[in-house]
Amino acid sequence: MPQGKPAGVRCVQLDADDRCRLFSDPRRPAVCGSLRPAADMCGSGRTQAMHYLAELEALTLNPR
Repeated sequence: MPQGKPAGVRCVQLDADDRCRLFSDPRRPAVCGSLRPAADMCGSGRTQAMHYLAELEALTLNPR
């Protein structure tokens, strides 16, 4: 996404399994590479991790 990815919009680089197609590609955006997993982000599994990411998206979409 040349102009960046707006909050709430699915990244065009995600495949059907929600895996990044650019994971090891130098074209991968720096913001994606800088996001490091942590216990509070990942929780106990995929469901909690996706909820956390959805919260980040919502905060970006509607800044306080």
